[in-house]
Amino acid sequence: MTTSERAFWIREPGVGEIRTERLREPGDGEVRVRTRFSAISRGTESLVFSGRVPESERARMRAPFQEGELPGPVKYGYLNVGIVEAGSEALQGRPVFSLTPHQTAGIVPADAVVPVPEGVPLQRAVLTGIVETAVNVLWDVPALVGDRVAVVGAGLVGCCIARLAARQAGTTVTLVDTDPARRAMAEALGIRFAAPDDAPPEQDVVYHASGHGEGLALSLGLLRTDGTVADLSWYGDALVTLPLGRFHSRRPTIRSSQVGQLAPARRGVLTAHDRLALAARLLIDPAFDALLSAPRPFTELPVLLAAASAGTREALCQVLDYEGV
Repeated sequence: MTTSERAFWIREPGVGEIRTERLREPGDGEVRVRTRFSAISRGTESLVFSGRVPESERARMRAPFQEGELPGPVKYGYLNVGIVEAGSEALQGRPVFSLTPHQTAGIVPADAVVPVPEGVPLQRAVLTGIVETAVNVLWDVPALVGDRVAVVGAGLVGCCIARLAARQAGTTVTLVDTDPARRAMAEALGIRFAAPDDAPPEQDVVYHASGHGEGLALSLGLLRTDGTVADLSWYGDALVTLPLGRFHSRRPTIRSSQVGQLAPARRGVLTAHDRLALAARLLIDPAFDALLSAPRPFTELPVLLAAASAGTREALCQVLDYEGV
C-alpha cells in the first residue's frame, strides 16, 4: 500500500521545488512519521542548495536519509519533528525528532527517531540536531570551570554552543559577530555580545562557527598563549588564508570538530543515538526559543531557502509548518 506525499527537492543548484511522490508502508523495524515541523539548517543547506559542495566532499556531506545525489537532483535536510503514525506500537502517536529531509511524511528505522521529551515544545524540538552538534564540539574541546570562552559566529550552531558553554560553572562567554542585530539574540540567551573589534583577548577557548576564513583568523587572534580554537565551520569550496606570524610563538591549537563522528572522548561509551537523545533533553531550556523564527508554511521552502542562500540573515532558525499540507 502506498500514499501520495510531498517533498522538497533541489532540482539543480539554485533551483528548488516541491514534488509529489509515493510513500510505501513501513516494514519491520520501521516507522512512518507525519511531519509537524521542520527547520532549515541555514549554513549547510545554503551550501547544498547553491551547489557549493566540492565533489571530494559529497559522500561525507550526505544527509542521513538523503535521496538523490549532490549537486542534484537531491532531497536534503535533517531537522524534522513529527508524529509516529504507523510502525512501532511503542512509538505510535508519539512526537519524535528524526534526521529526515523536508517532506510531509517519511519512513525511517524506529531506532533512528528520538522521542521529544515531555515539556519540550515541538517547534523547539527542531533544534535537536543543532544542539547535538554543539554537544559534540563541547566534548571535542570542553569549556572548563572558570574558562574565558569566545564563540565567533552568532549563527544557529554558535548560539547553541554559547548557551551550553555558559552553563559551565564560572565560565565567561562572549558571542562575537559582525552583525550588531545579533546583540539582542545574545542578550536573550544570557550571553555577552561583542563586535569583532571589541572582542575580548586572552581567551582560553574559542569556538569558531562563522563559516568564513576571516572568522577563523579572528579566533586565533583572540587566544591566550597555548589556547585552543575549535573550528566547526565548513567552508565548502572556499579557500582559507590565515595570518600565522604569531602562530609558533603563541603555540595555539586548532582542533576540528564535525558531528558526523562521535567525539573520541565518548566513542565506545555512548552512541550517536545517545548523543541525539541528550540534545533533546537539553532543549527543556526555554532560552532556546529565542533562536526560532515564526513558522512559515512548508510550501514556501523553495523561496525561503533561495533567500537564505543569497545571504539573507533575517531568520536564525526558519521553522516550517506542515499543518494543513
